[in-house]
Amino acid sequence: MLILGQVGDIGDGVIDNIIVSSSVHLIMGMIVVVAMTAATGAVARHAVKNEAVNALTKMLMAFAVAVLAAQVLLGIKLLDQGQGIFQLYIHYVGGLIPLGSFAAAGWFARGDSGRSSRWLLLLLVVGWISAIMAFTIGRAYVNAG
Repeated sequence: MLILGQVGDIGDGVIDNIIVSSSVHLIMGMIVVVAMTAATGAVARHAVKNEAVNALTKMLMAFAVAVLAAQVLLGIKLLDQGQGIFQLYIHYVGGLIPLGSFAAAGWFARGDSGRSSRWLLLLLVVGWISAIMAFTIGRAYVNAG
C-alpha cells in the first residue's frame, strides 16, 4: 500500500494521520523523471525544427508542472512525518528548480516561435538535470536508510 494511516474527522487533522510509505519516493521520482523527459524531449523536437511548440507539447509541459508540484508537497509531508530535513531538500531541489524553469519560461520563452523554443529548451534542460539529480540522490538516500 502506498499511503497508510488512519483517517479521522476533518477537525482532527486528517492529513496528520496519513503516513506516506517509502515506496512513494521511488514512484513519484520515476513519474517526475518521465514527465520532465517527455516535456523536454518534445520541446527539443520543436527547437531543432526551429518552430513554435504545439498543443501536445504544451499538455506535456502542463503535466510535468502538476507532477513537480505534487513532488514539492510530498517533500513537505515527509518532513512533517519526521523523515528528516534531507528529504525536504531532495524534493525541493527536484521539484522547485524545474518549476522555476517553467516559471522563467513563462516570462522569457513561451515557445511561440523557433527562437523562443530554443530558449525554452535551455530552461527545461536545467530543470530536467535537477530532476535527474534529485532522483539519483533520493534513491541513494532511501537505499542507505
